[in-house]
Amino acid sequence: MAEADVDQGAPGGPRTPTVIADDLHIVYRVNGTKGGKGSATAALSRILKRGEERGVRKVHAVRGVSFTAYRGEAIGLIGSNGSGKSTLLKAVAGLLPAESGKVYTDGQPSLLGVNAALMNDLTGERNVMLGGLAMGMTREQIRERYQGIVDFSGINEKGDFITLPMRTYSSGMAARLRFSIAAAKDHDVLMIDEALATGDKKFQKRSEARIRELRKEAGTVFLVSHNNKSIRDTCDRVIWLEHGELRLDGPTAEVLKEYEKFTSK
Repeated sequence: MAEADVDQGAPGGPRTPTVIADDLHIVYRVNGTKGGKGSATAALSRILKRGEERGVRKVHAVRGVSFTAYRGEAIGLIGSNGSGKSTLLKAVAGLLPAESGKVYTDGQPSLLGVNAALMNDLTGERNVMLGGLAMGMTREQIRERYQGIVDFSGINEKGDFITLPMRTYSSGMAARLRFSIAAAKDHDVLMIDEALATGDKKFQKRSEARIRELRKEAGTVFLVSHNNKSIRDTCDRVIWLEHGELRLDGPTAEVLKEYEKFTSK
């Protein structure tokens, strides 16, 4: 295993790339400066940053990340808080522009919780319809899969919650419904940010099984999680980001072994 350079060859022949990140840099621009307006720190900062946008701080969230994902893979994204994992997924989904570098995708990426654009004032039932439409499903497809979505989410196990506004749901119930809507469709590229951290062990097992099904149906799955067990159970490859940089990219067991050494220091 080499840093940022993994042999992706497969004994069965060439595989189909679904996502290529090529020297990707993502920079956030934040209005305002640190320190008081008249402080020495703020004055020095203004002197050093002449020529840049006045009153704008830059946060370099992703720094020169390159990788290729292939059809049929489930890839875990790990790293400390603020390491750039969620930012990277948003860039792959086309929600954040690149400062430099490129992202190429084959098919339509779906970022869980974004494509399923749920609304708190509407019922869960109505949100299933809206979420499905937002992901490109037809009304007929949604009607066919509706009961399966509700049953998978488990939100009706203790009452008829699907007919209530989503503002009455706990955060876990809402997250389970988002996952259930997203998992009802076969995706070219499905990106899940901490979805398996919600719900009980029974729901987590259902989620992991569904991810394995999505892989068999020729999609690619990215999973961001701080739960190493979920990564081990679900993913065969792991990308480790730290401070926005690609630290390691390789087989799950090898990368997690190094990551756990790093986090135990």
